Amino acid sequence: MSATITATANITLVTLQGFPANIKSVSDILAKIASYHINIDMISMAPTHGASTGLSFSISDEDLVEMLAFTSELKKQLGINVIVSSVNHKISIHDEIMRHTPGIAARVFAAIADTDADIRLITTSEVEISLLVSEADYDTVLSSLEKNLI
Repeated sequence: MSATITATANITLVTLQGFPANIKSVSDILAKIASYHINIDMISMAPTHGASTGLSFSISDEDLVEMLAFTSELKKQLGINVIVSSVNHKISIHDEIMRHTPGIAARVFAAIADTDADIRLITTSEVEISLLVSEADYDTVLSSLEKNLI
């Protein structure tokens, strides 16, 4: 495997629990966040349970104050639960062979299985697996990935 591993520090995870489970609401919330000039990186939506779902996304810690002001209003308007966790790290494993090679995700997770790390969010594409990890687990997870994948 010839993976490239990159890391980004100072990432905040925002989770909206009890968020309306329709694409219009997702579109509206992302547009509103963009109007605050906040860039969103990782996005993950939980399976729908009735009329609600969980929507998680990551932002730079630099945008935390603006995001907290926005989510405070959002909580009042929609009555949703907002969970915010800052000072995380995004670790991305990129390799073009992921597109056509079964088992790459298994290798990535096997590489970090013994770390007992707090993995806060996982997103993927055809050629990338991204993990959002806590500050406390960052060095251990990155070291294990580099040792076992490169």
